[in-house]
Amino acid sequence: MKTKKQWKTPHTFVILACIMILATIATYFVPAGEFERYQNAAGETLVLAGSYHQVEAHPESFLALPGTVYRGITDAASTVTFILMIGGAFEIITSTGAIAALCHKLSRMFVNRKYLVIPVFLILFSIFGFTMGMSAEVMIFVPFGIALALSLGLDKVTGVAMIAMGAATGFTAGLLNPFNVGIAQGIAELPMFSGIGYRAFILAVLLAVDTVYIVRYAKMVQLHPEKSVIYGEAEETEYQFNEEDANLTNRKLIILLIMAAGFTVLIYGLSVWGWYFEEMSALFLAMGIACGFANGYGPNKIASVFGDGAKNIVVGALIVGMARSINIILEDAAVIDTIVFYISEIVGFMPHALQAMSMFIAQSLVNCLITSGSGQAVVMMPIMVPIADLIGISRQTAVLAFQLGDGFSNSILPTSSALMGYLVVSKIPYTKWLKFMLPLFWIWTLCGCLFMVGAVLIGY
Repeated sequence: MKTKKQWKTPHTFVILACIMILATIATYFVPAGEFERYQNAAGETLVLAGSYHQVEAHPESFLALPGTVYRGITDAASTVTFILMIGGAFEIITSTGAIAALCHKLSRMFVNRKYLVIPVFLILFSIFGFTMGMSAEVMIFVPFGIALALSLGLDKVTGVAMIAMGAATGFTAGLLNPFNVGIAQGIAELPMFSGIGYRAFILAVLLAVDTVYIVRYAKMVQLHPEKSVIYGEAEETEYQFNEEDANLTNRKLIILLIMAAGFTVLIYGLSVWGWYFEEMSALFLAMGIACGFANGYGPNKIASVFGDGAKNIVVGALIVGMARSINIILEDAAVIDTIVFYISEIVGFMPHALQAMSMFIAQSLVNCLITSGSGQAVVMMPIMVPIADLIGISRQTAVLAFQLGDGFSNSILPTSSALMGYLVVSKIPYTKWLKFMLPLFWIWTLCGCLFMVGAVLIGY
């Protein structure tokens, strides 16, 4: 008797390859077109509303796909390099046992109120999200979240979620976020960061939703470990420790002080000096080396451990590059502007009662093509502002539609460098994360629709 083959979840490479093929097929059916662009006084390249026109079609050749993968990886070289250096540096730091010892101490403090850690971290990282626009940078803090969650008896997904979802929620609410709200309001000719009261309300609601969802998941896994979305996945030994590792020795205290100093410099560099991947990579390389020497490692040991960390994360780093190749296919065929144009046209024809919600949904769809917040702002806001004026929706509401559409879907899209970055660092398969994240995403989307209706009702 033949045994029936069980369904096996596709590898992330396979999923991305299928999306690449679909994108390539689309280039044969979607007309090529583009908007005219111009530079404003601030030097930003903006789309000229009403300037869309079709151009000569350049469908992507299927034979060119392997080369496109190479181009995607090289195009995402800064992100890929950053991930590799973070992986190597954290391998040195975690091998010292300092993070495990700190998490052991914290777990004793929270032993009777372990679930309180979740809202605390959500609120903390939401602040980073709505002030400095933390997105891809969140991968730096994920190992600490995982170590703390495991020390409290929670699973790895909970550790990632309480950090990544905090930053994502703060970024989306965008109280003082210069990378989405700041740019969008500038293009819409609104006072910088105006309308902050309603955005603060949105932040509070989303944080409450996140807390209930993640705590409920954590409690379910606590009672029924087999219900964890990563049940059966190989355990990561770097986050496990014994009683000897849990002792907070003087050497480990020095390592923690080095880390605290490094994170302080990081936050200041991001918020004041405008740091990005190059500076952050340099800082973490220096931090890893310093922690290695503080733990008594010699140069050879540091180099060996760093290499092991980078090696363990290289497949995930390549996934980020492959995801970028999907955008390259659509850009080369000049179909992104066409898709944006038709989406914006549909918004104008929707019934008035649904137009605010349709603007939000339209921005969410465009975010599948343009995952950069600032990049989407300079493309979409010059188009959406005239539409908002025409249909009688305030420009502030148009900005709100943009920021919600830009923010929510970044936590599920395989083309999001922030998402793929922290999944790479945490070694959580994309399909497993999707199983955890999709219900929360749909809840966020429903909240987004209600926020848009509320904005219209209050004359936001």
